Amino acid sequence: MYTQSAVSADDRRRKRRRKTFGVIAAVLAGVLALGSVVVWAMNGSSSGKDERNAADAPDRLDVRETVEKRPASATGALAFRFSADDLAPGEEHDMPGLWATDKIVAKGINRTLLGFEMGADAAAGDETWSIRFDGPICGTTARMSVEHRTAILFAGTAERGAPCDRVAFVDLDDGKTLWSKKFSPEKSGGTSGTEDTSTLQPPTVTLTHGTVVVTWGGGTDAYAMDGGKRLWRNESTDKCLHMGAGGGKGLLIRLACQGSDPAAPATSRVRKVDARTGHTVWTYSVAKNVSDIHLVSSDPAVLAVSAGDVGITDLLSLDEHGKYLATIRVQKGKYVAECVDEADYVSVEDCPSIVVGDGQVFLRSAEQGDLVNNANWIVGFDLKTGKTVKKFDSGRDALLYPLRMSGDRLLALRESSDHISPMALMSLDPATGRVTPYLYFDLPSEAWTLTSQTMNDVRVEDGRVFFGSRLATGPKEKTWQWLVVGVESVTRRAESLKMPKKQDR
Repeated sequence: MYTQSAVSADDRRRKRRRKTFGVIAAVLAGVLALGSVVVWAMNGSSSGKDERNAADAPDRLDVRETVEKRPASATGALAFRFSADDLAPGEEHDMPGLWATDKIVAKGINRTLLGFEMGADAAAGDETWSIRFDGPICGTTARMSVEHRTAILFAGTAERGAPCDRVAFVDLDDGKTLWSKKFSPEKSGGTSGTEDTSTLQPPTVTLTHGTVVVTWGGGTDAYAMDGGKRLWRNESTDKCLHMGAGGGKGLLIRLACQGSDPAAPATSRVRKVDARTGHTVWTYSVAKNVSDIHLVSSDPAVLAVSAGDVGITDLLSLDEHGKYLATIRVQKGKYVAECVDEADYVSVEDCPSIVVGDGQVFLRSAEQGDLVNNANWIVGFDLKTGKTVKKFDSGRDALLYPLRMSGDRLLALRESSDHISPMALMSLDPATGRVTPYLYFDLPSEAWTLTSQTMNDVRVEDGRVFFGSRLATGPKEKTWQWLVVGVESVTRRAESLKMPKKQDR
């Protein structure tokens, strides 16, 4: 899948061109590129500019948190597609991670990170840059710095079963590896005898201000984004395994601790840590009946926990001192709180259906109705009280999915049940209840499965929406497999077509 076939890239592009949307011709003709648009009425006004601006300009070492602006036109156009037609039946490739900047779409495939120029209709071999690691990619974080840099975990060799013991910090704009380090989880805390169980816990990686943080079972390492110097290492001293980290505005470490009775189940703790020094700020002990925990947000601290049942049962909010504030109950499926657990790519902060911001946590309700005539809503819960604050209805024959915060507003995907009405990227204002459409777009049937948040990555960056598969599987019959697709405003697409390409500059 990574090498050029006997057919040249130009030949493959010419063959694929017959199957594309015909975006360029459509845009130049002033026609919608992604199908017809059906505009429906929703709460509040859909006109006018955003009334609130972003806060002060972020530091270059901050974790990127963009405030999206409403585009000049809400009509969507194809911004990017990455697909393949050379997968054999049953052939599989892991595709960990999806990142987007204003110029580049980056995707992991097995042991390679590929960067594609925005606006491309691409297959493997059409990439602008590629980074081939020594072994398979074994950990990623969706976070990136203001300067479009992120961290990748990978194995030191391509041998099957090789330990995941390397971390690289890469620039997504130009595809440069800024530095890489080997972390060796020496025998340390979390063990009761001679066996080194720290290596049995898959490592995780995340970013917080100026810092790359790696957990590896028996401890946590922190590296400076600039230069890669190891800032500190915290090793377990109280039989607690370090089971993952949550980054962003702060840094939380999840711990699984074994008491004096080895037959008793381990208990969970969450520790807030100063990212530059490694010093503990506070520690919160989770109830003994909790079997699993995810770090939804580090600041404010919000935890998703499983209390006896399979899946997330409750969300817990903590104050700035690590003291318990409130519980938001999923109510046995009335609300959807999903966190992704993958054996090969551990991330305790991967909870795509749970969004925290503006003093609230946002969840979607379960679907109401049947497979065709269904609907749902998104509800905001106050972090201090756990009580409901604001409710946004999807409307008939559609579903709303929370994606992420954009300043103090929530970005959500509205998906049509019948796939006749278009999908939409919506801005939901918790303060006023106003719903503002940012983009209306269609996706062809080949890409419908890419909208599932637990099976794929969904990103909103720089005015565009991207959907990327986490696994490429060969079909029974030869056909094009859609792996990543992105959409943008038709006006922006028209502007980008006027820009000279790299070879023309």
